Amino acid sequence: MFDLKWIRKCPDEFDAGLAKRGLGPMSAKILEVDQARRAHIASLQDAQSRRNDASKQIGAAKAGGDEAGAKQLIDEVAALKSEIQSGEEEERRLDAQLTEILSAIPNLPLEDVPEGKDESDNIEYRVVGERPQFGFAPREHYEIGESLGLMDFESAAKLSGARFVVLKGALARMERALASFMLDLHTLENGYREMQPPFLVRDAACYGTGQLPKFAEDLFHTDDGFWLIPTAEVPLTNLVRETTLEEAELPLRYTAYTPCFRSEAGSAGKDTRGMIRQHQFTKVEMVSITSPERSSEELERMLGCAEEVLKRLGLHYRVVILSTGDMGFGARKTYDIEVWLPGQDTFREISSCSVCGSFQARRMQARYRPADGGPLRYVHTLNGSGLAVGRTMVAVLENGQREDGSVVVPEALRPYMGGLELLEPEA
Repeated sequence: MFDLKWIRKCPDEFDAGLAKRGLGPMSAKILEVDQARRAHIASLQDAQSRRNDASKQIGAAKAGGDEAGAKQLIDEVAALKSEIQSGEEEERRLDAQLTEILSAIPNLPLEDVPEGKDESDNIEYRVVGERPQFGFAPREHYEIGESLGLMDFESAAKLSGARFVVLKGALARMERALASFMLDLHTLENGYREMQPPFLVRDAACYGTGQLPKFAEDLFHTDDGFWLIPTAEVPLTNLVRETTLEEAELPLRYTAYTPCFRSEAGSAGKDTRGMIRQHQFTKVEMVSITSPERSSEELERMLGCAEEVLKRLGLHYRVVILSTGDMGFGARKTYDIEVWLPGQDTFREISSCSVCGSFQARRMQARYRPADGGPLRYVHTLNGSGLAVGRTMVAVLENGQREDGSVVVPEALRPYMGGLELLEPEA
């Protein structure tokens, strides 16, 4: 959501930001509805003022014996009441129209975000580590998992259909171990507070972070009004919805390990094998709530926290800055971390870290009181994967695979797996 006062003041700058997103100008349409709404509100206020004045005059007319005048005033008040009622309905219609327009417009990119149409225009920011070398043709994760007897897509399909998996034994334990490892790192070393939020949320929560109304088809909805969370970003960010914080409380840093549910609308034919793109997966999420002055610094910090997970697991990866054409709806700037997958012979996204500015805060009405006593200001919100657990498992399997079908467990993960050093095929 955007500041209407700013759009009125800087319509060209607003349209220029949309142009970087590949969108046409919107300021004229927004300001046309805004002007109609403001003119209507002024007219409505005039009618309310006339009604108040006429109501006061009725008593004076009656006291002076002017019954005809009193009757005329009573009729006028009745007419004004009807006019005001219909005017209030029109005000609600104009409010809804303006909100509908603004709610569908993506956030404006920061100045240093590269312009582009899609992921081909992303810019490589840094590369960390070296690609592992194999004396054999490396396999993809699902081949490894199935040969170990620990990854079962057939049973999952019987239960739920495509894009689900049943993990067994050591891989089920590895999923839990990875999450515990990530949470311990983020809470004990990186200063995040662990939370366990609901996995079902109402419309307002999805609206606050920008999933609704534009991306409803990407979500799963229950029959009684809940949405299954696509990421813990939704409940964690909404913890500050309709609140006023003190500047001294900032930044707030939350992390959570949750299941995530996505319909994967529009992804037919993409990553149909394996665990890369599923309807249900788990993720450790990071969310920060901070002041505008510190949000850019917080983004770099969050990126470093996510990278540290991969460093300690000994995984080769790169960081890219997303172009304006590849960036998410609510983001102003996004870093993607892409881990190397030998089986696919390519980098694949394992984390996105984004700064959203005040975009989500305006939708949520989340503000803070400056320490200097100035007027209330909207907080800035950030979110990042720290990391996607299933995709991290994919990376561990593909990078740790050996020719005999076994998989080396990263040293950092062994304490969480009872000291297990090697995954071997089940007898």
